[in-house]
Amino acid sequence: MQRPLAGVTRHNLVREMLAGVTLLAIAIPLNIGYAQIAGLPPTAGLYALVVPTIVYVLVVSSRQLVASPDAAAAALVASSIGGLAAAGSDDYITMALAQAIICGVMFVLLAVFKLGFLANFLSKPILVGFVGGLALDILVSQIAKMLGVSIDSGGEFVDKLAGLVGGLGTTNPWSLAISIASVAILVLGRRMLSAVPWALVVMVLATVVVLGTGLADRGVAVLGEVPAGAPTLTWPVLDWQTWLLLVPSAMALTLVTTAEGLLVSRSYGEKRHYRTSPNRDLLAFGVANIAAGAQGSFAVGSSTSRTAAMDQSGSRTQLPSLVLAAGTLLLLLFGTGLLEDIPSPAIGAIVGVAILPLLGIREFAALWRIDRFEFAIGAVCFLVTLFVGSIPGILIAFVLALINLARRASSPAIDVLADDDRPTASLLDAAQPGAMTAPGIVVVRMAAPLFFANADAFATAVRSAVEAPGPGAVRHLVIDMEAVTDADVTAAESFESLMESMRSQGVTVSFSRLRASAEDRLKKLGILDDQRVFDTNRAAIEELSARAPSERGTRDE
Repeated sequence: MQRPLAGVTRHNLVREMLAGVTLLAIAIPLNIGYAQIAGLPPTAGLYALVVPTIVYVLVVSSRQLVASPDAAAAALVASSIGGLAAAGSDDYITMALAQAIICGVMFVLLAVFKLGFLANFLSKPILVGFVGGLALDILVSQIAKMLGVSIDSGGEFVDKLAGLVGGLGTTNPWSLAISIASVAILVLGRRMLSAVPWALVVMVLATVVVLGTGLADRGVAVLGEVPAGAPTLTWPVLDWQTWLLLVPSAMALTLVTTAEGLLVSRSYGEKRHYRTSPNRDLLAFGVANIAAGAQGSFAVGSSTSRTAAMDQSGSRTQLPSLVLAAGTLLLLLFGTGLLEDIPSPAIGAIVGVAILPLLGIREFAALWRIDRFEFAIGAVCFLVTLFVGSIPGILIAFVLALINLARRASSPAIDVLADDDRPTASLLDAAQPGAMTAPGIVVVRMAAPLFFANADAFATAVRSAVEAPGPGAVRHLVIDMEAVTDADVTAAESFESLMESMRSQGVTVSFSRLRASAEDRLKKLGILDDQRVFDTNRAAIEELSARAPSERGTRDE
């Protein structure tokens, strides 16, 4: 187990500390915005940067992955709890804390039982569609904030969109001006000097303008009072039925974070040449979420954008996250008064620009070019998440993942192998359709485990390969089992039918390249009985070809 803050040395200490200041400048405005998206007070976003960040840093294996609430998680919190309680109410806040704790417990269980592979069912098209649907729902709320239009931020997407369109006539021109200027600074500033924390620049400039011109008295909404003080230990008190109601949404949050977090952690570990442990990372997410729920915050996930920003700044350790925690704590103790006059349009612009990449426009365009079926999966997940809800969206995502998996598994590569007449060469190349591997012999390679989804396809392909050269032409069938790592009962029944068909045609069946790890399983299912097993395809060809003259003589008699 590696020590905490692995990679920190006296040579990179200053660089890592400066990266922490940059992270602080990025995280403060974003987390305030994400808390508002989630329907929670600003302190909920700031508290997530203190204790949860510290415990995460002390446990995680990744040296760079930044843990924090993000836009997708905030939207999922709002959409899942919004139907159970009014946003901002005591019950709503309590449920958000409980949801984070449930997420934490699920992460710990995933780590203990090594179940992180379950997140692999969330393929890229599914993640793009699911997160894109959440992002568009968020964007409508942020646009309303930027225009100074009042809508029900906890309502359904259609209701919020209708409220936005219907309220365009009430747009506050000063809010619109602040929003346009904020977006221009964020977009143009990043193109010119990407290292500058432009979100903080926008927040400070907009606050100065509002204070200097009295725009709050002209209808520009501001953040309002932010309670001072460090986060305190708490525990959500709910009846057990409410806890159960929060389980599906917590599961969705856990799975999305697992899929994205482990992928980002592994990719940066490979890029920067250090080891990561998926189970350690899951455990870190677990303790961070339990800490978040126990001290007034909401679900914590991985922040891809902040991780990328830290990597670009030269950081290779978790020290910037500790600087972030210390800086946020100081702000909560002594500087909350600086936050009260931050204009809401500026926060909306910061969050809106941050989530634009989450819409997945480029990803959808790439899927359309590469694979229309994958595009359809992403589109369906996007629409269900947007118009039906986040929980149905994640359920549909899993159903689509299983359908996609079954579709691919039901049609594996099944080849007749060709003999190239080189005695030292392996027989691995596919032959032309209708050909035999050698006179009277067909070697068939199954490039997948045998199970219910592909058993019938395998049997059909083998029968076709045996019958294609003509009646009686094939006397020996050799099945290359190198890729068959497992089988199930349905496959065994299909194989038994295939064997009967081969016996009726006078074709003997043998195996080659059988994996030792699969032998017991195949014997138990009855797939492997008294058939001959060859070490290589070449050995099978040599021995069976040597039998050909005597077999022809027997047939002639």
